[in-house]
Amino acid sequence: MSKHDHLQVQPLSEVQHLKVHGRTTGELNPLTLFWTGSAIEVNVRAAELWLEVESGYDHHESWISIVINSVPVSRQMVNAGRHWICVFRGMNPERVKNIRIVKEVQAMNGDPGAYLQFHAVRTDGVFLPVEAKPYRLEFIGDSITSGEGVLGAKAEEDWIPAWFSGVHNYTALTAAAVDAEYRVVSQSGWGVLSSWDNNPKGNIPDIYEEVCGLLTGHQNERLGAHEPNDFAAWQPDVVVVNLGTNDDGAFHSPEWKDEADGRVYKQRLNEDGSYHEADLAAFEAAVTRFLAKLRACNPDAHILWVYGMLGLSLMPAIYRAVDAHTRATSDKNVSVFQLPNVTEETMGARTHPGLLAHQQTAQELSGYIKGLL
Repeated sequence: MSKHDHLQVQPLSEVQHLKVHGRTTGELNPLTLFWTGSAIEVNVRAAELWLEVESGYDHHESWISIVINSVPVSRQMVNAGRHWICVFRGMNPERVKNIRIVKEVQAMNGDPGAYLQFHAVRTDGVFLPVEAKPYRLEFIGDSITSGEGVLGAKAEEDWIPAWFSGVHNYTALTAAAVDAEYRVVSQSGWGVLSSWDNNPKGNIPDIYEEVCGLLTGHQNERLGAHEPNDFAAWQPDVVVVNLGTNDDGAFHSPEWKDEADGRVYKQRLNEDGSYHEADLAAFEAAVTRFLAKLRACNPDAHILWVYGMLGLSLMPAIYRAVDAHTRATSDKNVSVFQLPNVTEETMGARTHPGLLAHQQTAQELSGYIKGLL
């Protein structure tokens, strides 16, 4: 007799009361997880639970965290291929466990071969309903929102998936503090107008309306990354936008040349180090345009623009852009909130905010969001 004979295999599509977190295509055979913090959640009364995962990559492997009764208990790199992972075993078969299996790493724009799928579960127990949370939050951002550098020593400089975390970053911590379901749309290096290196294609607004529009390659297209996102199926109470850090970086980085048409892009500084007026205005216009798009997609949400963990230099421009949006549209359901800046003590790996910084941000941000809800 095999040691798994007492366990029953169920494809995800047949699991009763399965809750899926994060933007997906709705397909469960198998389920593809695209974004940071995407997850499956179940309540199960069992002694043992396994999950069948499939993963691939050209450069950047996936990582997952297993969260049992709201506590992250295990974190692992997902090897390429299709195989079973033990979620837990030997636990009290009469007790109900709340289980979340979370994608720790962002969608990888630079790796067309990277994907993560869940196929089936294997257990000796039964699944029970998962209680719905009272609120929904959507977070939009860059590497900070992807949790880059939350884990790892301060000395780490390698750009690898190991230093990302979906469960220890401010998005998960803020959502837990306000008792909300949440989704994340984020990409390291990207901005509102351009990426940190002046590439105009590295902007979040252009891909916002697709399931995971920043992914590249035929495989991701086949998996549905470029399908329109079903906004009606999941409407947030608050949309938190944490963008601008890389737009500031573009002012301090060399020009970017588009090899396709030879055009050159550069956010310029004046000789005294101040922002070039026309280029600053282009950033502000991009913020205002994105606010209009966010409002069209999320008609009833409070839109909250947050900024400041890695410097505040664009804060006045963000305030002006939000004011311009409100004046042009009479949309009063928008605000700006300053996040606490990192210190030497709260810095993490890769000169990004560390765990302490994310905890501090979540504490202040969740307090503000509770006031909105």
